[in-house]
Parts: sequence; structure tokens; C-alpha cells
Amino acid sequence: MADENIIVRKQGTIFLAGPPLVKAATGEEVSAEDLGGADLHCRKSGVSDHYALDDHHALHLTRKVVRNLNYQKKLDVTIEPSEEPLFPADELYGIVGANLKRNFDVREKFFMKYFLRLDLNSYNSTWQHGFARIFGYPVGIVGNNGVLFSESAKKGAHFVQLCCQRNIPLLFLQNITGFMVGREYEAEGIAKDGAKMVAAVACAQVPKITLIIGGSYGAGNYGMCGRAYSPRFLYIWPNARISVMGGEQAANVLATIAKDQRAREGKQFSSADEVALKEPIIKKFE
Repeated sequence: MADENIIVRKQGTIFLAGPPLVKAATGEEVSAEDLGGADLHCRKSGVSDHYALDDHHALHLTRKVVRNLNYQKKLDVTIEPSEEPLFPADELYGIVGANLKRNFDVREKFFMKYFLRLDLNSYNSTWQHGFARIFGYPVGIVGNNGVLFSESAKKGAHFVQLCCQRNIPLLFLQNITGFMVGREYEAEGIAKDGAKMVAAVACAQVPKITLIIGGSYGAGNYGMCGRAYSPRFLYIWPNARISVMGGEQAANVLATIAKDQRAREGKQFSSADEVALKEPIIKKFE
């Protein structure tokens, strides 16, 4: 029932049944570390939030967690001295660039200096979040590395609710291609998990600010606090794009529809026809 928990490598374990009971019930022989150790729960299952190397590291992480509780009896917020940005403002184009097809790690570009809660081996790398300070004021920062999976959505909903509980404002850094689609992901419950994240963002009562730093496509715009979800401010960088989907994806969808329609009519849809259909669509999006 804890909001955040810490597990120590090769020391802490979490499981519903220990190795002896597992062996008795199923015949499977497994060590306690493999069954419920830190590597499993921080890197695969997402049960634990913080990965500690030893007891001293665990205490260090605990202090960071307590520091971000934002619990003060007299003041609503704690203010700390501000720090200089990691990169100067005039290096904006060099940090990200105008080509949105080139991936960049939002953690490396924006979070490395400021994140107080970010494990480099953290559960699901397409969603990154942590606590930071802007001009000394606490803020919860959320960022994307492309597409969002079910694990990303559940992780995001939990962090948004955590910030709401602690009355910490949220800053969304959008660089998202949308939620993952396909039969496998529908079976895993991407619609349900995505809805939880969207609901958490929509119901958040803390101040929300959105900065679009790359692509903002499809339902991902909703989950990352797009205009319809009432951010106090919404900023967009010169390189950013907003649309239901990318130009190539839209062209492929329309080409597939046209091809299927021709097939039903008993007609051919040649490669030249496909190129002629796609080119103006992609050009229009760009």
C-alpha cells in the first residue's frame, strides 16, 4: 500500500509464495532472487519503484523520497535555490533537431541533471518521470520516448496521482507517437490502461503545463495533457508537430483502404498508383 517502495539488490524479495511453496505447489525450483528480487521487480514487473545497490544506497534513496513528499505544516511549498540549466537556450536546435524521425532520449537531454527519482534501469523506458525544481519550486516532470505501452500508461497514471496527492504541479514534455496498437497489445489491455492514464491526467487538480518538444500524435496527445485537457499553459517548440498521425502513416492507411476497395471491385492497384496516392498526402502533412 506504499506510494513508493525501495528494494535492495540480492537482499530484498517480494512474492506471493516463496521458493519452498512454489516447489510444493508447481514443482518449479527457483531461487528467491529470481522469483522476486530487485532485478525482477524494478526492471520487469514494475512492482518496486527504486533499485538500491545496498543498505546505504537504500537510505540515500529514502532521503530523496522524503525530500519530495512536499510535506510542510506551515508552508504549502518548499523553495530551494535554483540551478543553471543543463544546456543554454541558444543550443535548442542542437539538442533535438528538426528531424522528428531521429530518436533522442528525453532522459539524457532533459532529465539527467534534475531528476531525483530516475533509475537508469527503470521499469519501461518509453515513459520517464521524476521530481525536479524550477526556480526552486517543486514540480513533477513527465516525458516520452516515443510510443506508450500498457506498462507506460500504468506507470504514468500512478505518477500523476502521486503528484496530485502531494500537491505538486506537473510539467508534460510531449514527444509521443501515440499508444501502441495491434492484436497483442489490445489483448494486454492497452485501451483499459490508456484510459486510466487519460483519466488521471483529466482529473488532476494540480497546475499542469505542457511543452511539446517533438511529435504529438493521436491519442498520445490526450494522455500527455494536450489542449483538450486544460493545461494552464501549452508551449510548442519550432520543430514540433501535432496531428492525428504522421504523414507516412496517414498515407499508408489511405493506400490500404484504396487497395482493398479496388480488390473488392476486381481492379488492380499498382505500385505506381500507390506512389501517386501517397506523395501528395505526405507533402500536405509536411
